[in-house]
Amino acid sequence: MKVLISGITGHMGKILSDMISQDNDLEVTCGVSKNQNDTNIKCFHSFSDINVDVDIVVDFSHHSLTKEMVDFAIKKNIALVIATTGQTDDEKKIIKEASNTIPIFFASNYSMGIATLIESAKQVASRFKNADIEIVETHHNRKLDAPSGTALKIAESLKGVRPDANLVLGRSGNTKREKNDICISSIRLGNVVGIHEVLISTEHECISLKHEAYDRRLFAEGAINAIKFMNGKPKGFYTMDDMINI
Repeated sequence: MKVLISGITGHMGKILSDMISQDNDLEVTCGVSKNQNDTNIKCFHSFSDINVDVDIVVDFSHHSLTKEMVDFAIKKNIALVIATTGQTDDEKKIIKEASNTIPIFFASNYSMGIATLIESAKQVASRFKNADIEIVETHHNRKLDAPSGTALKIAESLKGVRPDANLVLGRSGNTKREKNDICISSIRLGNVVGIHEVLISTEHECISLKHEAYDRRLFAEGAINAIKFMNGKPKGFYTMDDMINI
């Protein structure tokens, strides 16, 4: 498969490009980046400049490029693997509507471990219906958004088995915990790649489900799995759930 990497000059774009170069089934044909190209791969400043054939676009850039990227994929009738987070409601709508025309894989975290943690947390939460649920996420001190997109995804998934849950982003002041609260606490320090912990507690016991990322290459590895998963897929909206449950 011929791969186009959007955000190829960024940290994750370079990691992904390097890992694909070691995969016999994939080839990075070109990239898109607003920044100066310091790779040996052909790089375009915008999607409108691209003049080579590709089979799939993998996005590790910035959500502001969503419409430009989606329009390109629709025009070329190729699949998208979106690994960028922070999309606005309008941008999410663009992605969803585009999936009626082309195949799109969208995830806030490409770790197979995180996908497994989410499935496990849902199972535990459904069995302990009255338990308190808290989420704690830790990342490096350069991360801009809080809470993390992954923590929000975990909370959103838990609301599938706790439809009356009330999402609380951080806790301060004299506020009593309400029964249906799911609170996300964010920690920023050092060079932590990512730690997500789900705490599910009754009055007499607590179950802790924790995932810790040691190397950012795991996200590129997940993106490569998604690329291969999308090969030959019909139009539609695909997520990590679809990939881990095949």
